[in-house]
Amino acid sequence: MSLPAPYLDALNPEQRCAVEHGVGAAACPPLLVIAGAGSGKTNTLAHRVAHLVLNGADPYRILLMTFSRRAANEMTQRVERIARKVMGDRAGALTGGLNWAGTFHGIGARLMREHAERIGLDPAFTIHDREDSADLMNLVRHDLGFSKTESRFPTKGTCLSIYSRCVNAGQALDQVLGANYPWCAGWASELKQLFAAYVDAKQRHNVLDYDDLLLYWAQTMSEPDLAEEIGGRFDHVLVDEYQDTNALQAQVLLGLKPDGHGLTVVGDDAQAIYSFRAATVRNILDFPKAFSPPARLITLDRNYRSTQAILGAANAVIDLARERFTKNLWTDRAAGSPPQLVGVRDEADQARYIVERVLEHRESGITLKQQAVLFRTSSHSAPLELELTRRNIPFVKFGGLKFLDAAHVKDMLALLRFVQNPRDRVAGFRVLLLMQGVGPASAQKVLDAIGSTADPLAALADLPPPPRAGDWRSFVDAVGELRSGAAGWPMEIERAVAWYAPHLDRIHEDAETRRADLVQLAQIASGYPSRERFLTELTLDPPDATSDQAGVPMLDEDYLILSTIHSAKGQEWKSVFVLNVVDGCMPSDLGTGTSAEIEEERRLLYVAMTRAKDDLHLVVPQRFFTHGQNAMGDRHVYASRSRFIPDRLLSAFERVSWPKASATPGYPTRKAPPVDIGARMRRMWQ
Repeated sequence: MSLPAPYLDALNPEQRCAVEHGVGAAACPPLLVIAGAGSGKTNTLAHRVAHLVLNGADPYRILLMTFSRRAANEMTQRVERIARKVMGDRAGALTGGLNWAGTFHGIGARLMREHAERIGLDPAFTIHDREDSADLMNLVRHDLGFSKTESRFPTKGTCLSIYSRCVNAGQALDQVLGANYPWCAGWASELKQLFAAYVDAKQRHNVLDYDDLLLYWAQTMSEPDLAEEIGGRFDHVLVDEYQDTNALQAQVLLGLKPDGHGLTVVGDDAQAIYSFRAATVRNILDFPKAFSPPARLITLDRNYRSTQAILGAANAVIDLARERFTKNLWTDRAAGSPPQLVGVRDEADQARYIVERVLEHRESGITLKQQAVLFRTSSHSAPLELELTRRNIPFVKFGGLKFLDAAHVKDMLALLRFVQNPRDRVAGFRVLLLMQGVGPASAQKVLDAIGSTADPLAALADLPPPPRAGDWRSFVDAVGELRSGAAGWPMEIERAVAWYAPHLDRIHEDAETRRADLVQLAQIASGYPSRERFLTELTLDPPDATSDQAGVPMLDEDYLILSTIHSAKGQEWKSVFVLNVVDGCMPSDLGTGTSAEIEEERRLLYVAMTRAKDDLHLVVPQRFFTHGQNAMGDRHVYASRSRFIPDRLLSAFERVSWPKASATPGYPTRKAPPVDIGARMRRMWQ
C-alpha cells in the first residue's frame, strides 16, 4: 500500500481502492473497474495514472488507451493537474513522458510504422478511411467481374462491412454471413475470392485500412519475440471504455500482458452499445476469469450526475437485463421529480411537446445548451427539426455527416495522401478525376504507368499528359513541390489549396462556403508535426466540425443539442428528452433478431436515461404516419410503449398525456349542457 496522499482525499472509498491497487507491488495484479454512468470514471482513471507516476512508475513505460484521441489528451492534462498539486511546476516534466496515450488504432498505427520493416510493411504506408476502403473494395469487385453478375452482388459497403466483421470479431466468413448477412450467404465463395484480392490490392498499394491496424498488431503479438519486445516496453497498460472493445482488441491486450500483471481495464457492461462495430460485451464480462488468479473487481456505483429518482428508473430498466455485473447506482443528491413517461398522439405532437418544454426550461434559467434531445436513429429527429426551424430555435445535431465525409475535404486529403504514398491508387484516382479532360480510363492508365516504377512521382513528371487533360503541368508541379517538402509543414496545405481552388470553384456551386472548411483544415494541420502524423491521426480520429451541425450553425450563442444516443455517450445535460420510446424504435425493429441484440437495445435506453442530471422525459407517440403518401394521406400504424418499460416498472415514472383535452384547439374549454339527441332523432319521424 502506498503512503497517504492528500490529492486522493476527494475520492470515495471505491475510487481510492481502484487508484491504489497494486501500486508499489513487484507485480501489479490485473484490475477490472466496473464504473457506472456518472460515477467519476475518468477522474478515477486519471488519479490512478497520476498515482502510479508519483509513486515511481516510469511515465514512458505507461500505455493508456482511450476511445478517442481527444479523451486521451484530456486524460493526460488531468493527470498533470493532479500531479501539480504535489510537485508544482515540476509536474509537467514528469507527466510529459506520457506519450503513449491514444486510441487502439492510433497506437497500433504508431507501433506498426515503428516495426514495419520487420513485419513486411513499407513504413510510408497510408491509411484508408471507411469510404476509401469501400472504393478500393469496389475497384477489386469490378476487376473480378462481380459488378456484372446476373443476380445482384452485394454492394461495396456491404462487402466491406462483412470483411470488417470477420476481421474484428475473429469469425469465419460462413459464420458471419449466417448470423449477420443471411441474404449474402449465396455469395460465400465469391466473397472469399473478393477479400483475398482486396488484401492483395492493399499490399500492392501500400495502404492499410482501419481493420489492418488491429489485425497487423494482433498478428505481430502472435510472434513470441515481437510480443515480448512490445509488451516488455510497458509496465502498465490501462484501457478505458473496455466494454466497447472487440475480439481483436482483447487479443492485442492478452498479447501485451499474458499474465495480466500491470493491466487495468475500466468500463461498464451496462453501456455496451457498439456491437455494430463488432464490439462484444463478452470482453468485459469474461475479463476476471481470463487470468489465474482472477482479476480483482472493483465497482464504482456512486453517481455524481443524476437525481435518485432518475437513477431509480434507470436501475429498474437495466435490472431486467439477462446478464450483467450486479450494480445499482445511487447518489446523495435529492430524490427530485420522477422521470416523465409522456404519451402523445403522433410525431407532430411529440415535436410540439418538446419545443414547449424546452422553451419553458429556458425561461426558468436552463439554457438551450443544457438541454438535449436523444434518439435511436438520426432520421427520428426529422419532424422535430422542422418544428425547431419553424419556431426559429437554433440547434446542433450530432450523429450525422462527418467533417471528413465532405467531398471537398476528401479531395484535399486525397492529394496529400497521394503525395505521401503515390502507390495509393484510391487517392490517386480521386485526384486525377478532379482535372478536366481526365476520365476513369485515362486515370487508370496514368496509375498503371507509374505504379510499377521504383519512383512513381518521378515517372509522373516524365509521363506525357492524357490527351484531353487540362492544366496537367500545374498538377505535376504541385505534386513535385509537395513531395519535396520545400514549403515545410504545415505550409504545404496552402500550396495544396492553391492548386485545388480552381477545381473547387468549377465543381461546387457553394465553393465559398466550402472554402471555410479548407481554412479549418489548415488550422487543424498546424497542430501536427508532420504530414504523415496529420494524415494518420486525422483519418483515425476525425474532428467534429460544421458538417455535424444542422441549420445555420453558431449564429446564436445558445442552441439546443440533438444527438443520436451513440453520439451522446459520455455526455450529460440538465434536461434530456428521449424520442420514440416505443417498440419498433426502441428497440429498433432491426435489433430484435436475437436476444443479444435485444439486450443491446435495452442498454441503449439505459445510456440515454443516464445522460440526464435533473429532468428526464421519455416520449411515447401513439401512432406513426407511413412515408411515401401525399400530404393529405392518413395511412398510419399504432405503436406500443417500449417493452423495456413493462407495467411493473411504471411506478418509477410519472405518466403524462399531452396535450390535455381541454387545451386542445377545437375542443371546448367549459362543460357544455346535456343535449337529448335521441329525442331529436325520434321527432324526425313524427
